[in-house]
Amino acid sequence: MKENGTIWISGTHHNIFAIANLLTELGYKILNVITWAKTNPPPNISCRFFTYSTEFILWARKSPKVPHKYNYELMKAINEGKQMTDVWRLPAICRWEKSCGKHPTQKPLALLTRIILASTNENDWILDPFAGSSTTGIAANLCGRRFLGIEKEFNFVSLGRDRREEINNQDIRLNYRNKLSDLSFLNQKFFVQEPTDYYGMDLPF
Repeated sequence: MKENGTIWISGTHHNIFAIANLLTELGYKILNVITWAKTNPPPNISCRFFTYSTEFILWARKSPKVPHKYNYELMKAINEGKQMTDVWRLPAICRWEKSCGKHPTQKPLALLTRIILASTNENDWILDPFAGSSTTGIAANLCGRRFLGIEKEFNFVSLGRDRREEINNQDIRLNYRNKLSDLSFLNQKFFVQEPTDYYGMDLPF
């Protein structure tokens, strides 16, 4: 990671605070704890406790003394001209995002898109060491960033490949962009219209 790089880690109340402690011990500076408030949370089948509708996302920078990237003006524009808070009201995974198959912990493109837009610039490299179905890679591609993903499960590598190939279809790509409202705020300063080599995952086939 570059000295001005930042890391994003998602989790629930079961583990996120322990992770925050570990980051601090490693010398990282925690910038925010984002609360992702799901606008369409799954129902609580047992009816024995409150319905889970939030997850937490740590945002930390590598060095306490080296400034990090934060696209303040873009985040403000996305938030209707107001400073964006650390509570994000975004949907959980939608059916259209599972067109190539399912991953048990797949995150929505809307969430990864906002993370990428907030803390990176055009052509920046993004690493996801637990790529899963490569939602991070798809979001990076749509945002004009470069991506490297690492995933040990071959089935998920195949799923990520299929999703990447899917957005080569211009109609599907346009449909994705239309569904991701944050992308509508990008302009030429932030976005390359049709990146062709931003998906850096090496696939074994």
